[in-house]
Amino acid sequence: VQLQASGGGLVQPGGSLRLSCAASGLTFSTYMMGWFRQAPGKEREFVATITWSAGRPYYVDSVKGRFTISRDNAKNTVDLQMNSLKPEDTAVYYCAARVAATSNYKYWGQGTLVTVSS
Repeated sequence: VQLQASGGGLVQPGGSLRLSCAASGLTFSTYMMGWFRQAPGKEREFVATITWSAGRPYYVDSVKGRFTISRDNAKNTVDLQMNSLKPEDTAVYYCAARVAATSNYKYWGQGTLVTVSS
């Protein structure tokens, strides 16, 4: 199984980035997908999750109204659209997959760095 995250980079405060995660080696539509992030010197934190059929997205409070998670089961991808970015959004972002809301995330991508700075 491979989860390949991409789309990170340097962006100014208030700007936007779109992260994408391409999955292979698993039946993508049977996995719930999530995005996590880890800022320098901090623990990894949950950002957003989406269910198998792209319904019921859920976000951490700090990104609600700014980030949107989406998935395309035909392309085996899950995206994270990030708008109105703030310096505190700077982190390495990881995508992850799990089979159910009651299970741990089983597969993790390698991470993509997002830096928000002027």
